[in-house]
Amino acid sequence: MIFRPSLLCSMLVTLAVGQKSKPNIIFILTDDQDVHMQSMDYMPLLKKYIADEGTLYQRHYCTTAICCPARVSILTGKLAHNTNVTDLILPYGGYPKFVQEGLNSNYLPIWLQDGGYNTYYTGKLFNAHTVDNYNDPHPAGWTSSDFLLDPFTYSYWNATWQRDSEPPISHEGTYNTDDLAEKTINYIREAHAAGKPFFLTSAPIAPHNEAVVPEMPDIWTSTPDDPALRPRLLPPQPAKRHEHLFLDVKVPRTPNFNPDKPSGVNGVARLPKLNQTSLDYNDNYFRLRLQSLQAVDEMVERVVLELESLGIADDTYIIYTTDNGYHIGQHRLQPGKTCGFETDINVPLLIRGPGVPKSKVTDAVTSHTDLARTILRMAGIKARPDFDGLSVPLSRNEINQGAKASAEHLGIEFWGILGDESWHTHQADSHNLGTAIPGNTYKGLRIQSKDYNLYYAVHCTNEHELYDMTVDPYQLNNLLPSGPNGTGMPIESYAKSKVKVEGRPLLTIVSRLDAIMAVMKSCKGTTCTHPWKVLHPKGDVKNLRDALKTRHDAFYLESAKENSVSFSMCAGGYLASNESPQQPSIYGRDGGWSILT
Repeated sequence: MIFRPSLLCSMLVTLAVGQKSKPNIIFILTDDQDVHMQSMDYMPLLKKYIADEGTLYQRHYCTTAICCPARVSILTGKLAHNTNVTDLILPYGGYPKFVQEGLNSNYLPIWLQDGGYNTYYTGKLFNAHTVDNYNDPHPAGWTSSDFLLDPFTYSYWNATWQRDSEPPISHEGTYNTDDLAEKTINYIREAHAAGKPFFLTSAPIAPHNEAVVPEMPDIWTSTPDDPALRPRLLPPQPAKRHEHLFLDVKVPRTPNFNPDKPSGVNGVARLPKLNQTSLDYNDNYFRLRLQSLQAVDEMVERVVLELESLGIADDTYIIYTTDNGYHIGQHRLQPGKTCGFETDINVPLLIRGPGVPKSKVTDAVTSHTDLARTILRMAGIKARPDFDGLSVPLSRNEINQGAKASAEHLGIEFWGILGDESWHTHQADSHNLGTAIPGNTYKGLRIQSKDYNLYYAVHCTNEHELYDMTVDPYQLNNLLPSGPNGTGMPIESYAKSKVKVEGRPLLTIVSRLDAIMAVMKSCKGTTCTHPWKVLHPKGDVKNLRDALKTRHDAFYLESAKENSVSFSMCAGGYLASNESPQQPSIYGRDGGWSILT
């Protein structure tokens, strides 16, 4: 949902001038892969075949840091508050929720088929896509599919696969990612032989943890009363040929790794420092993640070599990303995701293909909500009018323009709990799925330009976070600490603060951030891509830099109370009535503000 006005005119054009046929598109989607623990540094084949032959988007973000909502956003081009898929299981998420919301008849593969493409999918689709509901209904829009199914999706050596409308088949004793690689290569051959342009998604589970389900309880709607029936979360499992790798590697000891002083708000601020037993366990957990990614790395090479052998590599885009990021030990957190910290929301994105510059690294800000639109653009298909994102810049000229764009906002959002995926912390009850800290519902803003680098969040406890990441890249110094009762401070109190951000008083900054968050928290379509125009209909404010001009101070200070985002409770899913304000104040709309226009 980034506003890049300089790119709007080129959204619908293909990149390769004179290209005679539509390109193929291969989309590789890993699970829980990090950027900030340098996981890609341990994937030399990804570097050789994708990064060196394409572009790395180092400021790419997921907008909801958990699997199912992130994947739905990728495939619909919409933020989670517009898909209403905000969790992994019912009542707020999972494959059944995807179907309930009518999305199974209105998402990317269907649009691609309407545009003349054959579409294929293999690997993990969504959570709660199970051996019981796989055909109720079957995921629509795929020419052919071979899905991993719960409760065996996250079993590295005992996965269950389900092709087209056939019954599920257990692959006990074979390695999950190796199965996926074979299916991916076979789909490339099948798609090429069909003689039509194709879109293929290959979705490995690595480096997600292993989930062991002793029985088949109805875990998709409730937690079984019998602990023996609950899933256990174990570290990821590598292929046997990779077990010897990286034995001395540890989680990078960055400043935010297990800090001496607590950071964050709410449950994070109350976490104890990790002891040596936890540190040792988590270092091994990290090594297993890296080992599990080696089979993915090998698959990347196989994909490219297969395309080359068929003579279609130059006519094929390859997109590599993940659903969400991951933390291990940062901010004293056990392994997991779901936070608004950079570890959880900043994720890999690499693209190679026609017109995409090679060995390029860009600072252009992009998000998962941009990907559906980008893929349609690659295919020469008109964008949907209700997309919440714009197209990722692809050509060298667009990338250079995108990195210099004058507006730079991402809406971050989450509902539910802060989960702990470390089995080590639950060994007293080895059948426990993991502990959870309630009240992890929040709305956030990620704002970046050459002039500023900010993360702002409001939690359902009404605690606030603001990090000036130019000087605090590890998010250790919250500029908006909580009040004595553990909740947020009233906005008027910021006027007393001596803290300055980019040379401006704290109240000046927060009043603007609250106003834009009031728009972004419930935006739809163009109000997500052009949020400042909602507040300033004349179009004279396009970014935070423009909004910080002193002539706007009176408007933002006067409207600060009305535009201050708050929650009435910590809900487990998206309830619009729980998130205030319902309508942001608009510059010059009525009342006293009209004299400021």
